[in-house]
Amino acid sequence: MSTVKVSTTFGQITLKLRPDAAPKTVEHFCKLAPLFDGCCFYRSDFVIQGGLQRADGSSVPNPMKPIPVNETHTDVVLSNVRGTAAFGHWDVPDAGNSDWFINLKENSHLDSAYGGYAVFAAVDPGD
Repeated sequence: MSTVKVSTTFGQITLKLRPDAAPKTVEHFCKLAPLFDGCCFYRSDFVIQGGLQRADGSSVPNPMKPIPVNETHTDVVLSNVRGTAAFGHWDVPDAGNSDWFINLKENSHLDSAYGGYAVFAAVDPGD
């Protein structure tokens, strides 16, 4: 299983990627991953969520189009449980782009809310 390390305002986070569950989402994340270094997580209630925003309020330009499909209905579907990661989107399921989050608790309601939030990774327990 491949991993990716991201440096954030919460420190370095290592994610174990799950291309078996969300291959297009993993590919999208990997293309954006270098831009996430130094990202600022701007919420910390039931999830920590970040993206291309910086602590100083600036943003990194996003060169990517939204994820082509919300992969919540593949053969391997992972639940939004504590420590898993997914891309955020508004109420349009195929609109995930650069904001992503890590679940701080069991959030299985996100598996189906607004079309679902496809889990593509999990935090390495060593982090």
